[in-house]
Amino acid sequence: MDLATYTPAEAAEKTGLTLDTLRYYERTGLLSDVERTSGGRRVYTDAHLGWIDVLVCLRRTGMPIRDIQRFVGSAEARTRLRILGAHRAEVLREMDAQRRALDVIDGKIDAYRRLAREEHSNE
Repeated sequence: MDLATYTPAEAAEKTGLTLDTLRYYERTGLLSDVERTSGGRRVYTDAHLGWIDVLVCLRRTGMPIRDIQRFVGSAEARTRLRILGAHRAEVLREMDAQRRALDVIDGKIDAYRRLAREEHSNE
């Protein structure tokens, strides 16, 4: 079975990352086993793109690079599970804080809507 392959530019386009970010992920050990053509160009596969999706998800949810490196560097399922479990708990705490902040913002929007209606009715 032939796997699809992608140039760095195609991989960047498909993942939404920059070429610099792809190189950074390789340099820091977050993305490994990227083969090169005889001309030295990187070749990405669907497996790489899938792994990049995981990395992007972890970064988007605020996981520090050093924790992602620990996650990637561990071959033990228990260690990876512990890292992801701790991160999940942190994401839930952050979501709760964001919900509380959104409630404050919604309250302010409601108050200013009422004020704007009052101002408009007094004109």
